Amino acid sequence: MRIVVALGGNALLKRGERPDAAVQIHNVETAVRALASLAEEHELVITHGNGPQVGVLALESANDTNLSEPYPFDTLGAQTQGMIGYWLLQALQNNLPGRHVASIVNQTLVLAGDPAFKNPTKFVGQVYSKEEADAFAAERGWVMKADGGYYRRVVGSPRPQRVIETRLIRTMLSAGAVVVCAGGGGVPVIRNEFGKLQGVEAVVDKDLTAAVLAEALEADALMILTDVPAVMADYGTPSQREIHRSTPGAMRDMGFAAGSMGPKVDAACRFVELTGDMAAIGRLEDAMAIIAGTAGTVITPGGNYGGPDDIRPPVPQPPETRVRRA
Repeated sequence: MRIVVALGGNALLKRGERPDAAVQIHNVETAVRALASLAEEHELVITHGNGPQVGVLALESANDTNLSEPYPFDTLGAQTQGMIGYWLLQALQNNLPGRHVASIVNQTLVLAGDPAFKNPTKFVGQVYSKEEADAFAAERGWVMKADGGYYRRVVGSPRPQRVIETRLIRTMLSAGAVVVCAGGGGVPVIRNEFGKLQGVEAVVDKDLTAAVLAEALEADALMILTDVPAVMADYGTPSQREIHRSTPGAMRDMGFAAGSMGPKVDAACRFVELTGDMAAIGRLEDAMAIIAGTAGTVITPGGNYGGPDDIRPPVPQPPETRVRRA
C-alpha cells in the first residue's frame, strides 16, 4: 500500500512541554518507532505539524534587534521544515537501516484571493495568559484568540491547492524511499501577477495538505495520527463514544469543532470522497492496528473496512511505464 501519514503536534511536542530541541528529538524518536513497522511493509510519505516550532521562531525573529523586520511566515515555515525534517530523517535512518529516506522542503500553492487571509484562524506558537496576549496584540499587531483556557496567536490559513513538488515526491517513492515532506502544511505560496511563485504570510493546515498530496500521489490510505484513540461523537457529553467506522457524509453531519477535530475530519472526508479509498484518524502508537482495521476511526465510502485486503488492488504495470497523476 501507498500510505500518507500526517503526524499531529503531539509527535513532536506535548502540551505543556518546553520546546527544547532535546525534548522534541526524544518525542520524534518515539514517534518513528511506531512508524517503522509501517515503512517496512508499505510505501510511506510522512507529513508533520509545526505550530509550536514556527511560533518559537516567530517570537525569536520579532525580538531580534539585528533585523529591521521579522522574518515572514513562509520563511519561518521553511526553517521548521528543515529542522523537523532533519530530526525525522535521522530517526528513520536509524530505525530502517539500509532504506533510503528523504526529507525535503515543499511549497504548497494557495489562492491569492482566499478569504482566509482576511479571517485568521490558525493557531501558531505557545499559549499565553489574557494579559500577555493583550500585550502582544498591542505591541506587535498580532491577532490573538482563545485556545481553551489560554490565548494563542492566529494567522491566515488558506486552503491548499497543490504541493508544488508532487512529481519529485512520486519519483522518490518509486525509488523505494520513505519521504518526509510538506511539513507544517508546506510553505504557502501563490502565483503572482507575473505567474511566478511568491511566498505569503500564512500557515497551511497540514492535514488538508496531506489529503491533497495523498490524492495527487494516488495513495491507498491517508492516516491522521494524533493523541486520541478515535474521533468522539457527542464529545464532552454523557453520551460521548468512539466512532470506529463511518462514511464521509455521516462524519460531516456531526459538525466537529473547527478549532480541534474539524480540520482532521474534513481532510479525511475529502480524501475518501475524491478517491474512494480509506482514511483514518487515531493514535500514533496504534498505526499498525489502524491499517489492520482494529483501531482508530476508519472512514470509507461504505463505512466498512477489514484491513489492507479491502483496498482496491493496483493494476500491475512495469515500473518504467507506471503512470501517476501530477
